[in-house]
Amino acid sequence: MSEEKNINLTKNAKKVLKARYLKRNKEGERIEDPEGMFDRVATNIAKANEKYDENVEKDRNDFYELMTNLDFLPNSPTLMNANNDLQQLSACFVLPVEDSMEGIFDSLKNSALIHKSGGGTGFSFSRLRPKNDIVKTTGGVASGPLSFMKIFDKATDIVKQGGKRRGANMGVLRVDHPDIMDFITAKEQEAALNNFNISVAVTDDFMEAVENDEFYELINPHSGEVSSKLNARDVFEKIVHMSHRNGEPGIIFLDEINRHNPTPNVGEIESTNPCGEQPLLPFEACNLGSINLSNMTKKVNNNYKIDYKKLEDTVRKAVRFLDNVIDMNKYPLEKIKEMVHGNRKIGLGVMGWSDLLIRLRIPYNSVEAINLAEDLMAFIEEVSKDESAKIAERRGSFPNIEGSIYDKPMRNATTTTIAPTGTISIIAGVSSGIEPLFAINYERHILDDVLIETHPIFEEIAKERGFYSEELMEKVAKTNSIQDMDEIPEDVKRIFVTAHDIEPEWHIKMQAAFQKSVDNAVSKTVNFHNSATVEDVKKVYEMAYDLDCKGVTIYRDGSRSEQVLSTSGDEEEATEHDSKTKRPRPKVTIGTTEKTKIGCGKLYITINSDKKGINEVFTTTGKGGGCHAQSEAISRLASLALRSGVAIEEVVDQLRGIRCEAAMIRKDVHNLSCPDAIGRALEKYDEKEIQKNFNLDIEVKEENEKPQIDNKVETFTHGSACPECGHELEHEGGCSTCRNCGWSHCG
Repeated sequence: MSEEKNINLTKNAKKVLKARYLKRNKEGERIEDPEGMFDRVATNIAKANEKYDENVEKDRNDFYELMTNLDFLPNSPTLMNANNDLQQLSACFVLPVEDSMEGIFDSLKNSALIHKSGGGTGFSFSRLRPKNDIVKTTGGVASGPLSFMKIFDKATDIVKQGGKRRGANMGVLRVDHPDIMDFITAKEQEAALNNFNISVAVTDDFMEAVENDEFYELINPHSGEVSSKLNARDVFEKIVHMSHRNGEPGIIFLDEINRHNPTPNVGEIESTNPCGEQPLLPFEACNLGSINLSNMTKKVNNNYKIDYKKLEDTVRKAVRFLDNVIDMNKYPLEKIKEMVHGNRKIGLGVMGWSDLLIRLRIPYNSVEAINLAEDLMAFIEEVSKDESAKIAERRGSFPNIEGSIYDKPMRNATTTTIAPTGTISIIAGVSSGIEPLFAINYERHILDDVLIETHPIFEEIAKERGFYSEELMEKVAKTNSIQDMDEIPEDVKRIFVTAHDIEPEWHIKMQAAFQKSVDNAVSKTVNFHNSATVEDVKKVYEMAYDLDCKGVTIYRDGSRSEQVLSTSGDEEEATEHDSKTKRPRPKVTIGTTEKTKIGCGKLYITINSDKKGINEVFTTTGKGGGCHAQSEAISRLASLALRSGVAIEEVVDQLRGIRCEAAMIRKDVHNLSCPDAIGRALEKYDEKEIQKNFNLDIEVKEENEKPQIDNKVETFTHGSACPECGHELEHEGGCSTCRNCGWSHCG
């Protein structure tokens, strides 16, 4: 490896790069450092200049400086695969699903190839005939879109993306498809379609029918005939109810998307990529990158201002970078190459928006922030279009420009997208996309040490204003909000608002502000408190439509467990008087997570309680491995036993003392096996202490009421645990991301 340049990487960024991005040899040994990675990518992407007889070295240097200064980063596949064997540089693709067995399984094969190469896939299943429709060629009946979605989901489970990224899918169904009600409830159980985000494609006609409380027609896509009618308001409220329950389905506003389709001459947009920010035609791919807005500042009279000159320079270089990506990309299918080269769409976005606002001392939830979002994104859009036009003068316009929305030379059919920046924002050390801060301090668990990672500007202000202390930093790290802390001045609390502090309406206003000057769409999660009602969610969905958003994704705090343990569909109907069934899992539980060593790695054991006592145990294994299937099975059976009235002592007695060979050969492991470790954790779990520290007297109220939940308990519902490191996950654009180790999952 070369000697590492002084790149301003955080410890966490270095950890994520080592784990997921840096090049390895066939033996799995790392053979590059971060500087080497950026050099590899810059050299590879600049090589596209040779095709146009343009200066390679100048752009190589520009691209290298962009990335090593953390001013701009491309999407993860470009960082991982440029000048590697794959050379697949796109994050996402949209594939058509035709209404034939050949078409369906061609799409399945193509999606497997894309997942293998490191990309995600979006599909519209709206062309498939509904279930029970007669198939004339065979005399049989169709099984419907959902049955085939399940096949796509299983295939995704099997194919691991490029050895580094797990497959992700978007499934879309038009609201006027006869199977729409089944689709809306398809993810009612958390284990269903686990590799899919799903969105209902709604139309203007449908939304108008919702407003007027009218019926609308369901159209058989095979015959084109009306199959039945539904009350639009009932359907809309079902969508809202399911979204309130677990965040899905989302909504995409299909007519609004196609009003801004730059190439209607080529086709109609039916679907998006897995996170929803990139509407694409069939066989198109997205080539994305994000500018670090936190770096686009300068100090004037001791105050930060936006450095528009630096921002303009960064936008122009980033547009050239992304246009080159199209030429250097090795596409998994020839049809994709043809479509991408035909339209040459790129998606330049931003990250670090919250950090920029903090530098400027502007609250996220303020009119000033909304106005700045509009102005800033309008500037980026204008400069990106100007640079695209300049490139077109040298290299030519995108081939499908005739019949498009453009009346002058343009290199790229689109230039801007706001994507979820997940791991690249970890590398840059800034807030993700245009999302508010998730937290101000984090607890990092490294071996047996707990390290407090503090937002640098918060620490700087705390020291300047004289309220800094180690005790306060530890206190801040244990919560997702500082709004109730008297030690912190009010003006500081106003600036350092987190996702849990901001009312949902501000999330939508921010999304709409950026959308005004974005070609494609905006990835943005609207965060709700656990106590939010169905009516609250409905209001946001209607607001998103009224403000011309292209889609909307919500997440109600604690509405997804994302745990190994899943619950069965009939569980809510079980009663404590029925001795043949286990008691229901409550919506809110509290508990502890313990990290321990087993013979084959690390094991994280979580034990949760409700007001009747211990009700579940579940485990996740660390990166070191572990008998995942065995520990999951034990966890499920132990949870079943505990909720069925079996005494904890009996469960412990069955688990303690079981031995495995892997543990016997390690001197530093005191657990005899996975079962023994779980038994030990249950044995020492102090339920009385847990109940003393947390308020368990929570009534489960109707969904249209707002229960008053004790803050301490609500804090527990925030966290879904990362399966690799046990850190709390963040939700963005239908995906979960761990900012501690970089693990992510969409679906």
